[in-house]
Amino acid sequence: MRKRVVSARMMAAVVLAFVSSPVTISMVRAEDWPTRPVRVLIPFTAGGTADMLGRLAAEKLSAAFGQQFVPENKPGASGLIAAADAANAAPDGYTLFVSGVGGLIISSAISSNPPADVVTGYTHIADFGGPPAVLVANKDIPARNLAEFVAYAKANPGKLNYGSPSPGSLANLAFALFQKEIGIALQNVTYRGASQAMTDLMGGHIAATSTALTSAAGTIVGGKVRPLAITSRKRVPDFPDIPTFAEQGFPALVAEVWFALSGPPGIPVEIVRKLNAALVQAWQEPDTRHRLARDAIDPPAYDVAAFAEFYRTENEKWGPLARQVIGVEK
Repeated sequence: MRKRVVSARMMAAVVLAFVSSPVTISMVRAEDWPTRPVRVLIPFTAGGTADMLGRLAAEKLSAAFGQQFVPENKPGASGLIAAADAANAAPDGYTLFVSGVGGLIISSAISSNPPADVVTGYTHIADFGGPPAVLVANKDIPARNLAEFVAYAKANPGKLNYGSPSPGSLANLAFALFQKEIGIALQNVTYRGASQAMTDLMGGHIAATSTALTSAAGTIVGGKVRPLAITSRKRVPDFPDIPTFAEQGFPALVAEVWFALSGPPGIPVEIVRKLNAALVQAWQEPDTRHRLARDAIDPPAYDVAAFAEFYRTENEKWGPLARQVIGVEK
């Protein structure tokens, strides 16, 4: 009888330990998730590409899961304020953030104290895709194309400035490469987001800026700024009059300002797969494709493994180049 009692007690202890173990709890949470609102941190100010894509993703995920995904703008440190918040959050799927080639990869590369390792310090969930970058000038600058802009800059050394929506943005890196290649140096005015840079550009406070096409599209259509070059491989159908950098003699300046959904490390794989599948499907919906097409955004349908590999290769490509061209901030 005593042996049976001991065995029963031992069995009860084993069951209790299993039920209360982190693995079991995470499995239950993953199965039931989400049961409350999910924060989606956006690392830049309202009005830019990260904001547009983050809000669109939150809208689609809210519809897919029947639970609110709440966008929250949290700008600062070229995107790393939001990244740090997400990296240190509980890995339960209730804190996510909009990451990307600029706001995480390049910003981390040029930071002397990044919040986490770009690849292993986060969970990378799904690709948003992104637009090409465009170089736009103030209409008062007497330059109607890239060659005239270069000539004007060289004729006025030290007199021109340009707005950087973020020192860590891919658009800023592309413009830094462009300046280095042609031998000019414009004074850099740093902003906390593309919308602020575009406002100052239209107001005549800066001569030019390089930003995502999405952020500049409205002002280009309205004729308020002058587009000089775009980083796409070929001209964008909705903006056929903007020549590419490549066709103007700069083949190295071909790039896409892509964004993504990421979160803290250790989010249960079941939650990650749910999110990835929901977004891959959402990006293929006709209304979504129509909204993104004007800005030449075509999100790839990466699964979780393929997207993790994409993030790794992009980090290896842009991180060292950013440190070489921009340097590490003090």
